[in-house]
Amino acid sequence: MMHSDMNAERLKLAVDLARRAGDLGLDYFRRRDALVVETKRHVTDLVSEADRELETLIRTALDKAFPDDAQLGEEHGLSEGHSGFTWVIDPIDGTAPFLNGLPGWCVSIGACDSDGPALGVIYAPVLDELFVAFRGKGATLNGAPIQALGGDLRAGLLGIGANDRVASERVGQMLTDLMDAGVGWMRYGSGALMLAWVAAGRLVGYAEPRMNAWDCMAGYVLINEAGGRVLPFPDGPGLLVPAPVMGTCAGAYDELHEICAFGSTPDW
Repeated sequence: MMHSDMNAERLKLAVDLARRAGDLGLDYFRRRDALVVETKRHVTDLVSEADRELETLIRTALDKAFPDDAQLGEEHGLSEGHSGFTWVIDPIDGTAPFLNGLPGWCVSIGACDSDGPALGVIYAPVLDELFVAFRGKGATLNGAPIQALGGDLRAGLLGIGANDRVASERVGQMLTDLMDAGVGWMRYGSGALMLAWVAAGRLVGYAEPRMNAWDCMAGYVLINEAGGRVLPFPDGPGLLVPAPVMGTCAGAYDELHEICAFGSTPDW
């Protein structure tokens, strides 16, 4: 199989798996009161049997179709590969909204290679919205082309994420600086979904001081292919470590980067 044909097959399978996993997740969502839920790092960092079963579904199918590809997932970690292509999977991004009956969760299947983010599929089952992109092939929402907003940081709302990996006062200072600059911001529970909304022109950008690769890889491809800009995520061993994440429409990138100053201070 030619390289381009293999990538087309990868994308086709990723789309199918996002829908299949999304359908399974939606079934769990409708009977979530019966789920077994565990705490990971702290009381708001949760995982359920649904997260693990969705990731297993995705990884098993990928391993069968592309056994030489590496896989990195939130629930089951890293499995090595030899093809140079790494799948990056978050079976349910937005577990807290999922468990609380809110629509802000999605299945995120991304991938990267030696040239960076390569493939992104994000499916929001409650909203029935499927975002798809492959490097050099454009980005779509439910089959229709999408494009990031034009204009600067005030052309729309900015998505924000934060967690306990960063000191609360630093997050507070970031929000203060954004508000002082006249920037309107929001938080919706799923960083992956907010990145997809940047690609779709619904948000002017998204910023989070510390985020995992499985939360952002698919969204990065979508934003790149929709004409936006992203803050590079570390590759190699750095792929396993949370890092600052930022994706914006092209005209908002420089100002947001200056305000957030990700990477320029030790506590980021």
